Amino acid sequence: MRALIVEDNRDICGNIATYLEKLGYVLDFAHDGVTAMSLALTNPFDVIVLDLMLPRMDGLAFCQRLRADAEIETPVLMLTARDTLEDRLKGFDAGADDYLVKPFALQELHARIRALYKRSHRNADNLLTVGDLTLNRSTLQVHRAGRRIEINPAGMKLLRRLMEKSPSVVDRDELETQLWADERPDVDLLRSHMHKLRQAIDRPFDKPLIHTVHRIGYRIAEDFH
Repeated sequence: MRALIVEDNRDICGNIATYLEKLGYVLDFAHDGVTAMSLALTNPFDVIVLDLMLPRMDGLAFCQRLRADAEIETPVLMLTARDTLEDRLKGFDAGADDYLVKPFALQELHARIRALYKRSHRNADNLLTVGDLTLNRSTLQVHRAGRRIEINPAGMKLLRRLMEKSPSVVDRDELETQLWADERPDVDLLRSHMHKLRQAIDRPFDKPLIHTVHRIGYRIAEDFH
């Protein structure tokens, strides 16, 4: 599991690292809200452990921007020394998924992280994954690197079939049947739909996942050979 730990107390960071890394966690650390936001926008994390009191951008502002502006739904466990009901409600309203009061036992931190991870992946059977791209077949939500991506209905049909067949090539005939059944258009509208899908899936990111196989069809995969 990959987690982002956002905490300005380096001693606490060290204790968390010592404990969780022994359990196989891959950890990234940020000591202020601005650095944390940059990491969250560019890396796929399974969970974010977020201190409330941070320099440059506090935990509430970070969480609000993560949810409302970036539309990232990575589970957030908020850490704070504040234990009033009002403080907890503010955290939940900002988009936190759970709340842990300092000082805390590392065993409890681990248990809460695992619970958040399981909760966010309980629909794993409905989840298609290629690299950092996911499609939930139940909710029809698409995310790449933790960022929500809006796909039109035609693009959703194409993306689902490509991801179900990944890393295999899906020929044009199958994709056209997926869109139009036996009433296929006379012009090459498939290429237009694939272009729009690429604009949504690949253009905002450094690494393309959708590949054209000349005269055959298309393929979605991390690597193309």
